[in-house]
Amino acid sequence: MVVVGVCASGKTTLVANLDKLGINANNCAQEHSQIKQLWKKKQPDILVMLDATLATIRTRRNVPWGEERLLVQRERLSDARKHADLFIQTDDLTREEVAQAVIDYIRGKQNDSYNSS
Repeated sequence: MVVVGVCASGKTTLVANLDKLGINANNCAQEHSQIKQLWKKKQPDILVMLDATLATIRTRRNVPWGEERLLVQRERLSDARKHADLFIQTDDLTREEVAQAVIDYIRGKQNDSYNSS
């Protein structure tokens, strides 16, 4: 699994929480890269994208930049967003709720695989 998203959307926290549960996930700093498909280098079985508004980002981290930089990050993430298996807007969610959304997705995917066998 690879997790991408804008700065302070919760990528590092999500990866750490999933790791504690024994779920292998990697954070890809796609928002800083000009390489639109950087996320593909890890060949993820699941691609998760996180997003947050500037107002939320500023409650999580002291960032000196504004909406323009956030738009640039979202543009850099546009390919990942198109290919994401799961998109989570993290503004109104706790770190536990974000992790639970991913766990629910994985369980649903496992159930789909089981039901189609």
